Formats: sequence, structure tokens, C-alpha cells
Amino acid sequence: MTARPTDPRRVRHEPAGGLGDAGQLGRRPRAVVVGGGIAGLAAATGLAERGVVVEVLEREHHLGGRVGGWSETLPDGTPVSMSRGFHAFFRQYYNLRALLRRGDPGLERLVPLEDYPLVDAEGRRDTFRGLPRTPPWNAVLFALRSPTFRPSDLLRLDARAAAPLAAVSVPGIYEAIDHVDAQSFVESINFPPAARHLAFEVFSRSFFAPPSTMSAAELATMFHIYFLGSSEGLMFDVPDTGFDTALWEPLRHYLTTRGVTFRTGVVVSSVERSSVDGVGSGRFHVNHRDGGGSEADAVVLAPDVRGLRDIVAASPGLGDPASAVDGPDALTRWRDDVAALGSAPPFLVQRLWLDRPVDATRPPFLGTGGLDPLDNISVLDRYERDAAGWAARHGGSVVELHAYSAAPPPGVDDDTWTADLRRRSVARLHELYPETAGAGVVGELVQWRADCPLFGVGDFARRPTVATPVDGLVLAGDGIRIDLPVALMERAASTGWQAANRLLAGWGLAGHPLETVPTSGRLGPLRRAAEYAMRT
Repeated sequence: MTARPTDPRRVRHEPAGGLGDAGQLGRRPRAVVVGGGIAGLAAATGLAERGVVVEVLEREHHLGGRVGGWSETLPDGTPVSMSRGFHAFFRQYYNLRALLRRGDPGLERLVPLEDYPLVDAEGRRDTFRGLPRTPPWNAVLFALRSPTFRPSDLLRLDARAAAPLAAVSVPGIYEAIDHVDAQSFVESINFPPAARHLAFEVFSRSFFAPPSTMSAAELATMFHIYFLGSSEGLMFDVPDTGFDTALWEPLRHYLTTRGVTFRTGVVVSSVERSSVDGVGSGRFHVNHRDGGGSEADAVVLAPDVRGLRDIVAASPGLGDPASAVDGPDALTRWRDDVAALGSAPPFLVQRLWLDRPVDATRPPFLGTGGLDPLDNISVLDRYERDAAGWAARHGGSVVELHAYSAAPPPGVDDDTWTADLRRRSVARLHELYPETAGAGVVGELVQWRADCPLFGVGDFARRPTVATPVDGLVLAGDGIRIDLPVALMERAASTGWQAANRLLAGWGLAGHPLETVPTSGRLGPLRRAAEYAMRT
């Protein structure tokens, strides 16, 4: 069983009040949720628990979106579980954990990883084991015991440049430094180059983009979430088996018992208004690419960034400019903002089934810096039951390699480039874990994807929010703006809950509370000094 939240300063955001069940309205509203990832499932849960009739439409044949899991077969015919790669479930992910508890009340399918070491090309190694949880001592001790930091380096830091790290508030931090790229921001603080590469760059690349193209405000917010804003610590949990079995099938069962209908393998092509001309007709018609459709009183659009862009572009009649919330120009601006949403560069996930074990001293997860193209190594048989069973039966191991922000050079096709990435990533594995060099590869499965949102420099102000100019239409997803200190999977879950709350409030139904780390820097005098430095 995973640990419960421990930070007494976490913030509870209360929803609007209202009726407890849609049955009290006389007619239960119908909602269609487009996308069965974290955001869509959170929205569906929030609506279904208040008695709204919910239909979830998912493009893939499994739930979970980018955290989905499915079965594949190795060349020898062995069935194995597969996914889009390692995901860390941090203790600060309060709203994601609240969602998962619907299907697994004790979160018994999540198991803790006791360390999260980082290593660079010089062999320098950082670890999070044994760090205090309380800010700022967690960050200070991490720096002081890091081989990339000397005590004298702390004296050389530019306190004025570093002020935003101690004064994070949302959305204030975006107003202050969203126009700066993360790489320039960290360099301005005067961090030692080795520390920049081993710590900041490793974390920034978890957003699937190089620091030079990522907003400094996103990096500062992440620093707040994991270091200076929360005392939950930097340890995290992982599912103890395939994502589908551990996470989504239990939640699917929970929602099905509450009347939610799931339709997988359905691609939504567009959304339009439908006239209210008879029993069962709704305010929206959601068109399926195969020619079918769904009627609803409200729609939650929670696909990936590309899917959202495509659906909105293909829905010219979605909203009437004359009746748009905030006026006719708002609809045009909103469409432009959705169209401007960017996708991060592609990334590679390479899972290898090896015929010999990895050394017992290797950590379950290792982050890397300066070891292009490799960003991390996971040894799945250390924590995932399916992989452990395969390794025990074959005397081998299951290893996963990630290469982020791995766009091919101009003129190089994807197949040629991914083959080269796979070769170089395996070479790095052999360099770091020499015992794998002589291992035979029993099976290899590869994911090459480019569907994560890009948090680019200056993007925040025009990033679409959960609310839209179209009454009854809301957005959710990790690329959607929400003015709370959340990131990655937690942003997806938080926007999903908020999307449900927005619709529930419109029907006079009670919403669901959200929880976050503190919404502003918690270091007292240091925060006030930092805010003064930012003003002057």
C-alpha cells in the first residue's frame, strides 16, 4: 500500500455547492467525454458521481491515454504487457491519486521506489535517498551532497536571478518569466554547468523538450512542486503490473457500475450543435469518423493536443459567434489559441527482453544527463509483476530505455532515425550496465511518438483553459491551462476534475474539491525578499 499525503500545508480548493445528484433536476443531463486518458476519466468520474449520464469515446482500444497499457506478443509467442513507458506517480499528485482511489481505495497496486539516482557522462551521481522532506532543506542538502556542487558554488549563485524559484505563484510565475527559456534562466542563476546538466536538464526533459525551447516558468513551477513548495518529498510510486490491469480496468469497473458507457476504437471527427427538436435530442452532436454519432447536453474534449486541434478545426459550426461567452471575438481567439497549441518533439521508448539478468545492484530507475540520446533506464522486473514473472521463467531481465526530444535531423526519415536511436541507446545501456553487453535480445518492442504538449516560451497567456466560449463545452488535458501548481499527469487529472466541476455548476450540481501543493512560495522571509528582488 502506498503512503498517504503528509504535507499539512497542502491546499484544498473547494468547489461550488449545489445538489448532490442529477436525479433531483427532473431530467439527468447527458455528457460525452472525448478521450479516455487521465483527463477524460477524471471528468467522467466527476460527472458520473453526481448522476450525470456519461459516454466516453476513446480512439484507442484501451483506456489511459499516454499512460495506457495493452498486450503484445514476443517473437517466441509469449504474451507480454506493453505501454508507452515508465511513469512516476509522485506523492504530490493528489488529484490523480484521488481518481485512482475510485478503483483501488488503498492504492495497493502502486509500490514505492526507494531511490531515483541520476548519473552523467563523467560518472557523477546524484541520489534522492535520505533527503529531508521539508523545504528548503531538501533542496539545500541535495545541492550540498551532490558531486556537481561545491559549498562555494552556493555563494556564487545569483540570488536576484534565482528569486522566482522561491516566489512561485500560479499564474504569477508565468507573468514574470514565461517569456524566458529554461536554459537561459538556469544559466542566469549561475548554477555550475555540471549541476545544470545533471539536475535541471534531466527534469526539464521530462516535459519532452530541450530546455532551450521550454518556458522557464514551467521549470520554476516544477521546482516548486517537487522541491520548495511541497514536503511530500521526491520519492514516487509505480504500478506493480501493467497499467491496464493496475490502473484503468479497476476504474473502468467503478465507472461502469455508475452507468458510464465506454466506446473504444471510436475516432471523433467533429462536434456541432444539434437542434432541440424531440425527446432525447441534445445541445451537441459528436460526429464519429465511421459515420456514427452521439448526442449530448455537454461535451468534454480531452484528446491529445493534435486530436484537439483537428476536432476544433473540423467543427466550424461548433459555436455561434453572436452567442459566444465573452462576445463574438472570443470564439475566434479561442479557435486561434487551440490551433496554436504545439506538440513536443518525438520520443523513443525501447523495451528489451534480455536472456540474462541485470546486475542486482542496479536501481529500478536511473536518470541520465549528457549521455545522448539516452534519458533514463528502467529495470521493469524490479517492480512490475508481469516483467518479474517473465524474468524468473527465462533467467533474464526486462529493460526499458527512453530517448526524449529526439527529432530526426532534416532529410532523415523516421525509420532510419529510430534505427539509429535504438542502436545508440543500447550502446549507452552497455556502457552504463556492462553486464548487458553480452545479453541476447529475446524480444524488443518500440514506441515512437510525438503527441505530448509543448510548453514553449511565451505560450501560457494564450493557452486555452478548461472553460471555452461555447456554453456546455469544456476542455481537459495536460496541455490545457489551469491556474494551479500542477504538472504532467497531475495537470491532466486536475483539468479533468475542473472540467466536470464547470459543467456541474452550470446544472446547479455540487462539484468536487481539488488539492494542490501550496499555491505560492512557502519560505517566509526568503519568499518576501525574492518577491522584492523580482519587483526591483
